Amino acid sequence: MAPIPTPQAEPQDSPDAYVGLDAAGAERRARERGWATVRSLPPGAIITMEYRTGRLNFEVEDDRVVRAWKG
Repeated sequence: MAPIPTPQAEPQDSPDAYVGLDAAGAERRARERGWATVRSLPPGAIITMEYRTGRLNFEVEDDRVVRAWKG
């Protein structure tokens, strides 16, 4: 039986640091800091609730990040 893979460590980064940034700049910064996946969503978007290590989510309104969270 194959071993269970160990998930990669998440970057030591605070999602709150992205709030207020323009969407493109926030995504660029997140990738530079090591986030494997960066997802931008409109306010009220319906999303699944699975947690994915290494993913940073942005809620973007008027090209500004208004909320950011891991997973």
